[in-house]
Amino acid sequence: MIRLLLVDDQQLICQGLKAMLSLESDLEVIGIAHNGKAALEQVEALQPDVVLMDLKMPVMDGREATRLICQSFSNTSVLVLTTFDDDLYIVDAMRAGAKGYLLKDMPSEELAQAIRLVQSGYTQLAPGLMDKLITGFCAAPTPQPSVLPALAQLTPREQEVLQLIGTGLTNRDIAQQLFISEGTVKTHVTHLLNRLNLRNRSQLAIYANSAIIKPESLAHPSGT
Repeated sequence: MIRLLLVDDQQLICQGLKAMLSLESDLEVIGIAHNGKAALEQVEALQPDVVLMDLKMPVMDGREATRLICQSFSNTSVLVLTTFDDDLYIVDAMRAGAKGYLLKDMPSEELAQAIRLVQSGYTQLAPGLMDKLITGFCAAPTPQPSVLPALAQLTPREQEVLQLIGTGLTNRDIAQQLFISEGTVKTHVTHLLNRLNLRNRSQLAIYANSAIIKPESLAHPSGT
């Protein structure tokens, strides 16, 4: 059973989400909060598996609540659910540690599946948002000077692991595909986070899917 906390300042939204998600046999709504401060208190008290987080709220917004939850509660994943599809909101939420970014108009069955995937370790973005982010990276005037040196310092195997993270694979999936142990994959992920100065797997996925990291730009693997 995946235990959920719903965070939204609109009571009707929370009620609707609770009614909809309660129809899924493997999902359980264990709490509701109407601002980020209340969300933090609920996470500490209830220890949910996944938090569905709105962004624009009083007292404390969803971005700051996401940052604090991801910083203090490693067993809880935050999945942003909002109406805003602006690039800055998306990047801000993922930098704060969110494991996904979805829009409120998505079908209920897709939302339920996204929750399951986030709980399994995958990063989830609403359809079209990854293309939007990549387009933004392409249009940015000078991202290369700050990014290419970091990419160049990666080993061939780290580059390959990074590319697979960008496709949404878990550590186990990557290990099976590269014929290495899951422990070795975890070591590579730790090295990637340190060398690229990133905080979490979601940020690695965004980095890997940026226009700068194309398969043809990666070195051919020569071992672990």
